[in-house]
Amino acid sequence: MPNTVNTRSSEQEPGKGPVDKAMEVLEALVRTGGPHRLGEIARRTGLTKPTVHRHLRTMADYGFAQPAEGGSYRAGPRLLGLAAAALDAGDDLRLVRPALADLRTRTGLLAYYAVRHRSTAVLLEQSEPVRGYRMSTRPGGETPLYCTAAGLAMLSALPDPEVAAVLEETQLTALTFRTLTEPAAIRAELGRTAERGYAVDDEYHEQDVRAVAAPVTDGDGRVVGALGVCGLTFTLDPESAGLFGPMVRAAARTVSAGLGSGGPALGVVKDTAARGGERA
Repeated sequence: MPNTVNTRSSEQEPGKGPVDKAMEVLEALVRTGGPHRLGEIARRTGLTKPTVHRHLRTMADYGFAQPAEGGSYRAGPRLLGLAAAALDAGDDLRLVRPALADLRTRTGLLAYYAVRHRSTAVLLEQSEPVRGYRMSTRPGGETPLYCTAAGLAMLSALPDPEVAAVLEETQLTALTFRTLTEPAAIRAELGRTAERGYAVDDEYHEQDVRAVAAPVTDGDGRVVGALGVCGLTFTLDPESAGLFGPMVRAAARTVSAGLGSGGPALGVVKDTAARGGERA
């Protein structure tokens, strides 16, 4: 499913300065990969084509954007280098990557790590199986918190005022026939998530796709992200979700312990019932 996060900006928005507009152009440039034509970036940001073109030329001078075929632009080499350096510098990803590889191997599913940005979950890392489901969202892509496993996992560990703020500022749109769109229903789901320690996206975000995720916290107990696995519903059925949920929860707690959250390092759960791959 394509990203479902609406753009918020417009040329006429009060208080929007040149830096704000440049950041929106940069975000639109890298959000879904590239290259992107000038008109597409203007549409996504709500800015005029001359404004977008001016910012892109400046970014190209600094290596943050790169002209491509047909007058389009893609992310530049300097931007890609800075992004790679920032990811490599993060303690969380150094701990997350082996956890994702382990989850992928033990479940046969796609394993992923996402972080919160306002009312969205941003995919940072994924470990894909040799065969099976591939996420339509790529690293850097955003999905809503209220209808994804990673989002529900993070929301379940947030203070109630933050949850209320997210639900208030989010357009609770039905993306599938199973999406929860009533705040009371979402809060009930968050209660179940907090009780068991992991969230289940039961076709809430994408039809025929199920996901399981658990929150990751830092040394102060603050939510920094969520680990999860996802697959097609015939592969990740309710029984499998109940089996893999504790594995994901244990992996998230191990990463959290590595970040200094104070909880015991649970390590890899030796579950003899673990399944090693996708079912036919």
